[in-house]
Amino acid sequence: MEKIRYISLNSISPYHNLAVEEYLLQQTTDNVFMLWQNYNTIVIGRHQNTAAEVNQEYVDSHHVNIVRRLTGGGAVFHDTGNLNFTFIQNVEPGRKEIDFLRYLQPIVDALRSLGVPVAFSGRNDLVINEQKISGNAMTFFGNRVLEHGTLLFASQMSDLANALKADPDKFIDKAVKSVRSRVTNISDHLPHPMTVLEFKNYLMEFIMKDNHISEIQNLTEEEEAIVNRLMEEKYQTWEWNYGKSPEYSMNKKIRTKGGTVQVIADVREGLIRDLRFYGDFFAGKDPQELTNQLLGVRLDKPSISNALADININDYFHNVTHEDIINLLTL
Repeated sequence: MEKIRYISLNSISPYHNLAVEEYLLQQTTDNVFMLWQNYNTIVIGRHQNTAAEVNQEYVDSHHVNIVRRLTGGGAVFHDTGNLNFTFIQNVEPGRKEIDFLRYLQPIVDALRSLGVPVAFSGRNDLVINEQKISGNAMTFFGNRVLEHGTLLFASQMSDLANALKADPDKFIDKAVKSVRSRVTNISDHLPHPMTVLEFKNYLMEFIMKDNHISEIQNLTEEEEAIVNRLMEEKYQTWEWNYGKSPEYSMNKKIRTKGGTVQVIADVREGLIRDLRFYGDFFAGKDPQELTNQLLGVRLDKPSISNALADININDYFHNVTHEDIINLLTL
C-alpha cells in the first residue's frame, strides 16, 4: 500500500485552502488525505456562472467570500460548522473512473461508528434520512485524481440558504446550474454531543488508523510559499472567481421614480460585451450612448461606478439616480 500524507489545515481562508489542493494535486506525487474548514464562503463549481449562483447583495452585506474550485458540480456554502475532506491519489495511466463510493466509504464507516445513520445517495451525496449532509466532486490531473466533499456538521442553515438564493430569471446561459437539496447537520443526529473540532479529530484518527499511521503533517515553508503565490495569482483574483464564468446574458429590471428601466447585457469572461436599455422612462439623450462607457467593463459595482462617475444619468434617464443604474447593472 502506498504511503498516505495526512494533513489537517489550520487555515480557514478558502483561497489558501483551494490553492493547497491544487498544489498537492498538480505539483506533488503524494497520496493525500486532508481535512480543512473555510470561513463563510460560497465555493463555485468549475463550470458555473458565479453571478447566477449567488445572492450578491447578501454576499456583500455579510462579507461572504467567493471562490471557484477546480472540480465540477454545484455551488456550496461553507462556514466553520462545515468540515471539508480531500482525497488525492495516483491512479493507473488512462484510468479515469468516476467512483465516488470508493472514496466515501471510509467517511461512511466513520460516521456509522459514531451511530449516525448515513447512506450513499445519487451519484455523489451522503444523506441522513434523505437529507443531504455531504456533496462531493472529482477531477483528474494526468494520472492523479482529486476527490473532495463537504460534511455539514453544525452549519448555519439560514446563511447557506440566503447566500445561494440567486434570481434565476436574471440570467440566460449554458452554465451548469446547482440543484438545491434538503439538508441537515450531522450534529443533530449524534447519540452523544461533539464539537466540530472533536469531530474533525475523530475523523482524522479513524481514517489514519486503517493505514497504521499516527503522524499528521504540515506543509513545509517552501510549500507554503508556493501555495501563497498560487493563492495571490489565482484564487484571490476576480479573473478566476468571476471572469472564468461561461458566457451569459443578463436580463434585469428595476422600478425607479422615473419609471421602469430594464437592461439586457451579454457578458463574456465577466466583462460587458453588449448592452441594451428598455423601459417606460423619459430621456433627453439616447441611453444607448452609455454603451460606449460600459463595453469591456467588469460586471461589478466598483467598475460600473467608476465607468459612470462623470456621467449625468438624468440626461439619459429622467428622475433616475446614479445608484439606480448601478444597482440595475450589478448583481
